[in-house]
Amino acid sequence: MIPVPFVYNPSDDGTDENLLILLHGLGDTQVPFGKLGRQLHLPQTATLALRAPEQIPFLYEHAFQWYTSFDPLGELIDRPNPTPALDLMSKVVEHLTKDCRWPPHRIHLFGFAQGGSVAAEFALKYWRSELSLHQKSLPSSDAPSGSDASEHASRAFGSIVSVSGPLLSYPTLSRPCPTPFLIFHRPPPAESALAPDAVTALRKGFTKVEEVKMKGEGMPRSKEEFEPIMRFWSKHLGRRQMEGLYEVMSGMAVPPHEAR
Repeated sequence: MIPVPFVYNPSDDGTDENLLILLHGLGDTQVPFGKLGRQLHLPQTATLALRAPEQIPFLYEHAFQWYTSFDPLGELIDRPNPTPALDLMSKVVEHLTKDCRWPPHRIHLFGFAQGGSVAAEFALKYWRSELSLHQKSLPSSDAPSGSDASEHASRAFGSIVSVSGPLLSYPTLSRPCPTPFLIFHRPPPAESALAPDAVTALRKGFTKVEEVKMKGEGMPRSKEEFEPIMRFWSKHLGRRQMEGLYEVMSGMAVPPHEAR
């Protein structure tokens, strides 16, 4: 089961070929991103918006964080530990792949700011575990000839979109993750501007990284700002061949709210 509150929306067209997991930013909840998932109208795509596991302390409003983000003085932690979020995502994806039978390549991730960092870090953690399983499944040099041990094929997620969410650690992998990655971010002087080496780190961890940089602040707010994201999804979302199937781009509806 999924251990945190969530909002699930089945595909508008009744064919759930893909699952898009949406991860909100610091101080938000799953509710706005549940609305966003519904308003995107992505063909053959169900959406699942998750709430972060930890409530931000000392706030009266419902505001959540994916991992401890503030020190006792209320200052942002420079090098946060995302382990609580990664453990949560492991449980969610295990439920989706084992109980709900979602293949990893049909699971796609979208995250804003802290949620984008969680998406990126978790994708690399998952890929490392897949590489480890593959390595362990290889026949040893002293295995008897004709051994029927099956080799584990490494699996990766379908795609990732991160809006202003960098990696929190510098990746070290024997093989970069093949999941296509789109990083949408704002240049300085935006408050959410990425560090100069953020995109370089992503390219170290992922083989296919597309970068979109647009002036402004926060989430994409207009059709023009969402257009490169929708184009990315049009290339990477799976599509079951059906009569009358419409393209991703034509199904776009810009959400009226501004997610935090």
